[in-house]
Amino acid sequence: MALPFSSWKQDVPASIVVALVALPLCLGVALASGAPLFSGLIAGIVGGLVVGALSKSPLSVSGPAAGLTTIVFAAIESLPTFQAFLLAVTLAGAMQMIFSLSRGGVLAEFVPSSVITGMLAAIGLILILKQIPHAVGYDGDPGGDFSFSQGDGMNTISAVFYSFANQLTAGALIISVVSIAFLFWWDANRPKDGPFKLIPGPLVVVVGAVAMNALFGVVAPTLQLQTTHLVQVPIADGLGGFVNLFTLPDFGQIGNGTVWTVALTLAIVASLESLLSVKAVDELDSKRRTTDKNRELFAQGGGNLVSGLIGGLPVTSVIVRSSANVDAGADSKLSTMLHGLWLLLSVLLIPFLLNLIPLAALAAVLIQTGYKLTKPSLFAKRWKQGMTQFVPFVATIAAILFTDLLRGIGIGLAIGFVFVIARNFRSALVLVDDGQGNVMIRARRNLYFIHKYELQKCLNTVPEGSNLLIDLSSTSYVDLDNIDMINAFVRGAEFKNIRVMVRGDIAERSAPLINAPRRELVHA
Repeated sequence: MALPFSSWKQDVPASIVVALVALPLCLGVALASGAPLFSGLIAGIVGGLVVGALSKSPLSVSGPAAGLTTIVFAAIESLPTFQAFLLAVTLAGAMQMIFSLSRGGVLAEFVPSSVITGMLAAIGLILILKQIPHAVGYDGDPGGDFSFSQGDGMNTISAVFYSFANQLTAGALIISVVSIAFLFWWDANRPKDGPFKLIPGPLVVVVGAVAMNALFGVVAPTLQLQTTHLVQVPIADGLGGFVNLFTLPDFGQIGNGTVWTVALTLAIVASLESLLSVKAVDELDSKRRTTDKNRELFAQGGGNLVSGLIGGLPVTSVIVRSSANVDAGADSKLSTMLHGLWLLLSVLLIPFLLNLIPLAALAAVLIQTGYKLTKPSLFAKRWKQGMTQFVPFVATIAAILFTDLLRGIGIGLAIGFVFVIARNFRSALVLVDDGQGNVMIRARRNLYFIHKYELQKCLNTVPEGSNLLIDLSSTSYVDLDNIDMINAFVRGAEFKNIRVMVRGDIAERSAPLINAPRRELVHA
């Protein structure tokens, strides 16, 4: 496999940013799922190295998904051991690889763009709201939990107010405010050339936050953050201890029906989430590259197969990591794979240094990422496009924000499809009668089965003795039901002394002249 090293100047800094974004999310998703913390890190490493190697997406980044936490938590509770759950993850990966052979990836192309952008904006809002408590010092809810109802008994909104009223920590607030201010300043003033061009802002923030917290310990001990407000990566005792952190699946549970049910559920949900995420990432790509969705299913399946075999959580393509990758200027999947490598090396070689990083600093990085996903200009753009775009967009945001990612996307899709159907039920035909025996029926767009009634109604209003023009020049497709209806009218027109002309490329392709100027469409 040849990697595009020509873009390393963009991809290396981007990979560091993605790794910093991924670290708290890997740990948070594992904690919210009721799984060992190291299983989240395994999934992040596999998402970078394995999925990155197999996928053809230049910018998508995979890892443990917040959207699966509820399903994973319930699955772990329903199975006898965590090793049985790992077997379900392994089987799910194999199923996804089989799904890729069915060419099911094309389903992603039928999702309305308003729902895709709504999903991006919703995730951005959730990132901001979920990370505000961490930014001010309240870490009661795992960083990887995206559900509205939280495990600490609060919800996304109430936790924000609670954190300010009851858990405000001065040291965390100072670190997060300074970090956020620097990140936005760095984006606006980052040097265009020179050595500082390659330095990612989030890396500066993390290093600076560690130094700031250490300084607090010297000059203002009351401000120094304690262990509960820092990253907590499992520390292994040497290489042997690190290897022991990996866990094998329990293949003895292969006959357990619950394992197969969980595997199928994971395979379907993870596939859908990955397809939607990759579709969204393609829209974020400034080069407008299109990912092979069927190959992506294969890559995600391979990732889950490996993750399950070595003790990791299920992986999907993830918007948060992917959008951070795009915003950091990545150009190829080299960034994706390097981020997995940085995660592996850091938890293997320097876990004690990772555990010095304040969660408030990582919250600042995620808050900036969230803002970029839900900029006010995005709302203004959808508003200008009309209600048929704005309503599904806002409905998707609200549904995801007040439920969870998967249910919210389902609600958004349902509302989006209602608007799609409604648009197709609007008048597709125009009838013009000049009052002097000349009538035109013009199709404004393609004609499908649902337009039969409207077409029949128009044909029934054509007066006897008229000259009728059926204009199909704006169509590229007319289904057989409508063709049959036009044919029947043409054949009966002579009995009403109606002279018929059918115009348009579809007519030229589908019908020979009967006796000019009358023309009959035939089944092609």
